[in-house]
Amino acid sequence: MAKLPTIAAFAYKSSIGQPRIYPRNDLDYCANFMHMMFAVPAEQYKIPQEIVDALNLLLILHADHEQNCSTSTVRLVGSSAANLYASISGGVCALWGPLHGGANQAVMEMLREIHKDGGDRKKICELGER
Repeated sequence: MAKLPTIAAFAYKSSIGQPRIYPRNDLDYCANFMHMMFAVPAEQYKIPQEIVDALNLLLILHADHEQNCSTSTVRLVGSSAANLYASISGGVCALWGPLHGGANQAVMEMLREIHKDGGDRKKICELGER
């Protein structure tokens, strides 16, 4: 898990033709990931703290969401002694369903709405009642 942000950032940077940015020891997990993804060597990259905090929360939610549809699918297919590729393929196919990931999408839409409205406390309460 510790190397995953570095691998993902290196792959992303390679895919867009930019030089790879190495991890920094003074940054935490999410801030380091953001730095490796979006910094360029010739400029200083200021990491927005609210983005880092949102990414931290998103990763915590995902880690706490152990038995989602795709995970259950991989476990179920694997329990039939199917090979690893068939099991993972089943999990990936489960991601195509319109009900998988709906909560994350709703949160992102709510955050956009809050940001657009200036973070008004009343508006936040109204969105929470939907």
